[in-house]
Amino acid sequence: MSPSMRVKPNGYIKIRIGLVVLILGFLVFLLGLDPEMFNLDRSPVTGFVQIAVFLVGLAMICLGGYVCLNSLWNGREKNIAADIGFRLVSTGYVIAVISGMADVFGFGTHPFPKVPHFGPLQAMGVMVGEIVISLGFLLLIPIKDD
Repeated sequence: MSPSMRVKPNGYIKIRIGLVVLILGFLVFLLGLDPEMFNLDRSPVTGFVQIAVFLVGLAMICLGGYVCLNSLWNGREKNIAADIGFRLVSTGYVIAVISGMADVFGFGTHPFPKVPHFGPLQAMGVMVGEIVISLGFLLLIPIKDD
C-alpha cells in the first residue's frame, strides 16, 4: 500500500461511525418497510408513519454511506465524479422523499383528507430514487490514480 493510499488514524473512526449509522439506518429502513418482521405491524396498509420511518432509515443509509466513502478519500482532493456522486445521492433521496410522501404533499392518488396510501407509482418513484442514490455511491468510490 503506497503512503498516499493509507487511511489516517481518524479516518478509521469516521469509517466506523459511518458504518454504524449505515447499519442502524438499514434497521430503521427495514422497520418502516416491514414492521411485521419486528412483530410491530398494526395496520394492513402502508401508512404515513411507515413511509416516514423508512424514509428516515434511507436518510441514515445515505448519511452513513457518504461518511464512509468520503473518509476513503483520505484528505485528497475529490474529482468531478465524486462531486457528481454526492449530488446524485442527495437528488436520489429527494426523489424518494417526494415520491414516498406524494399523498401527504397533496399530489398523490390519495390527497388529504384521505388516508395516505403507499401505492405502486409511489413505490416505483422510491425505487428510482434508490437507484439514483446507488449510482451516486458508485461515483463516490475513490479510484487509485497511477
